[in-house]
Amino acid sequence: MRRPLSVVFMGTSGFAVPILHALADRYELVAVVTQPDRPRGRGRGLAMSKVKETALELNLPVLQPERVGDPAFVEWIRAVNPRLIVVAAYGQILPAPLLRAPQMGCVNVHASLLPKYRGAAPVNWALANGESETGVTTILMDEGTDTGPILVSRPVPIGPVDTAPVLEARLAEVGAELIVETIIGLEEGRIEPVAQDSSRASYAPPLKKEDGWIDWNQPAGVLERRIRAFDPWPGTFTRLGDRILKIFRAEVDPGGESQRPGLVLQVGQEGIRVATGSGSLVLKELQLEGRKRLPVQSFVLGHVLEPGTVLGD
Repeated sequence: MRRPLSVVFMGTSGFAVPILHALADRYELVAVVTQPDRPRGRGRGLAMSKVKETALELNLPVLQPERVGDPAFVEWIRAVNPRLIVVAAYGQILPAPLLRAPQMGCVNVHASLLPKYRGAAPVNWALANGESETGVTTILMDEGTDTGPILVSRPVPIGPVDTAPVLEARLAEVGAELIVETIIGLEEGRIEPVAQDSSRASYAPPLKKEDGWIDWNQPAGVLERRIRAFDPWPGTFTRLGDRILKIFRAEVDPGGESQRPGLVLQVGQEGIRVATGSGSLVLKELQLEGRKRLPVQSFVLGHVLEPGTVLGD
């Protein structure tokens, strides 16, 4: 009887979890490699990655090297001799000696239609930039950032109210199907890697806290997309006096006269309408610094916010 394919899986975020499940169902997982436990939350206690939680539930061995390029870790990989390494949202660049270790190479599952949105935050930037479609791509990894030849890709439409977590979950399920399709195709010799057209490449840089500040000079449509794209981190926020006002959900009102960006035009149960660089944004769910997150109906009952107030000053 043929021995199942031996695989090392490397992943960290929730996007990688369905892919880990798909591999565990079909192949011999030698080990799951994930980022070390990190401080998280107000108490700053150490927290496991989503992938580590899942691996422990599946009784799989877990490794958490601080640096994946550590020679001792590379030697360990050579010693266990997996035929394939699968990587999904791991968070570290694999060095050349590690890329060369498995017989079948290293395959990355990336949440975009490469060569578009190479980098750490493809889901967030596809949403923020107003794309109507993204997708999932498997590539044979090289030493660049998401630059390896394409194995398989599948498009996924972006819905008009998709948030980053909703879209990422949908892409992760597609990624789980695609990695199985990719491995079967490689084993059967049916997949030929195709070089990426770098002239069509774009980059999706890691998100920074400052990406969440709202610039009211931008059009309402842009701001509404950024609210969905930067959920849950870094979130989107503005200033209300000397306090931070977080905005979790909003709608676009394209009409109305031109007003000073950031000016509160109307306050009511249906929403708080704020002027932007083009059109207005109707705020639907908010949280004032030090208070609870509330739908606008509750927010306007508990907070004094008058038309004429300017946000962001």
